[in-house]
Amino acid sequence: MINSPDSTNPTDIRNVDLVAVVRSGRTLVAGAGVSGRGAISMLQDMSCPDIVLVDDSSLGQSVAGDFGIRCVSSAQAVELLADAAAVVTSPGWRPDSALFLAARDADVPVVGDVAVAFAGDRAELWGPKRQWLVVTGTNGKTTTTSMLAEMLGPRGSAVGNIGVALHDALKAEPRIEVLAAELSSFQLHWAPNLRPDAGVLLNLAEDHIDWHGSYDAYGRDKTRALLGETAIYGVDDADVVEHVERMRAAGELAGDPVGFTDAIPEANQVGVRDGMIVDRAFGTEEENLGEGVVIAPATGISPPGRAGVLDAVAATALARSIGTAPEAIATALGSFEVRAHRGQVVFDYAGVPWIDDSKATNPHAADAALSGHDRVVWIAGGQLKGADIAPLIAKHAHRLQAVVVLGADRQEICDALTRIAPAVPVTPITDTDKVDAMAKACMAAAEYASAGDVVLLAPAAASLDMYSGMAERGDLFAEWARKVNATDG
Repeated sequence: MINSPDSTNPTDIRNVDLVAVVRSGRTLVAGAGVSGRGAISMLQDMSCPDIVLVDDSSLGQSVAGDFGIRCVSSAQAVELLADAAAVVTSPGWRPDSALFLAARDADVPVVGDVAVAFAGDRAELWGPKRQWLVVTGTNGKTTTTSMLAEMLGPRGSAVGNIGVALHDALKAEPRIEVLAAELSSFQLHWAPNLRPDAGVLLNLAEDHIDWHGSYDAYGRDKTRALLGETAIYGVDDADVVEHVERMRAAGELAGDPVGFTDAIPEANQVGVRDGMIVDRAFGTEEENLGEGVVIAPATGISPPGRAGVLDAVAATALARSIGTAPEAIATALGSFEVRAHRGQVVFDYAGVPWIDDSKATNPHAADAALSGHDRVVWIAGGQLKGADIAPLIAKHAHRLQAVVVLGADRQEICDALTRIAPAVPVTPITDTDKVDAMAKACMAAAEYASAGDVVLLAPAAASLDMYSGMAERGDLFAEWARKVNATDG
């Protein structure tokens, strides 16, 4: 056992040699999923003398057998804390899990696989340490990280929630020099030792509050991406700015943070001027104080709209923070195509693009999706999870040509539309069969849409009321976008 720098928080290992800790005795690994398997592999590379997997499912015994280690239940694991060195958790395990509360009482640190990977890389267990570029935010993480990976070329790779698993990335041949890491609030919560070469906080909106305990705690976990050498943040997001100013006042930032925006950039910002992405943060002093470095066109970016531009500017700032040439960034953005379900144009018929933004599972994400278009036939609905849809409707009522609403909370959305935007035509889809519901939603949207409109699936709600996930919802949208237009007229 070790004494944590903060005795009330055993996950605070900022001043602790984590590699030495896990080498000193038994380490419990909570969760047998992908993160758990990666953590076990890294701990074995670190010569941890005793690794015990903690998992209550049948998968646990199978995974333990693969690695030649023991598997115990979460209840049994509590009994092993007395002489444990650390607990390494999969990111989804809640901080108030009984095992972690017991670990706190036993003064055993709890960390995640990101913390282990970062500590091992900084200790050069897998060769010279790499550059870490971290992307987080409520929305836009995957697109920004994917853009960044394209900008880095062969020297970099997307890792974390997308791309290559952390352990695989650290042992990859040919070697990956730069890790473009998409990290969630869960992963950052369990990685208090993370000090990336650069990190960006894209935006903040209420999400996962039940897990973090409060919106403020959620935001503070997100800001761990900013604790490294270069902090990059969205200056157009008031909540992000508030957190950054708080960190600045507390002396938690290594230097002056760099802002990104889709407006004209000020000094120490990356932004957009005259249709071009411009860097006034990472050039020479003369360039930063002057007109800046012109990087790439801000037009024609995938996904279309303001959200895509902001993601591109944020990725540009990260790439520029480690000296990536403007030409490489411009080439990457010119050929980049957004991943499925994140603003992808899945069909274009008679001057009407059909856009799949099924990943917009909350009002904040839907706000970004809607903001990029002037005339929208909006397909919305699903599980609101208690979110208030009214502010979103009020903000975008002027651009709504019609709304098609499906899913469990459709009536709440319809009522809000009737109250706030009574002139907007609304079609509720009452079917609960996933295929029939999406087919009828697309048929209704096709009836409303005309040249100059976009049909936008940006549900502002979760998908599990009818679909296996947002991917299935988006796939069915793309399928029926093609089908209904193939039979049109």
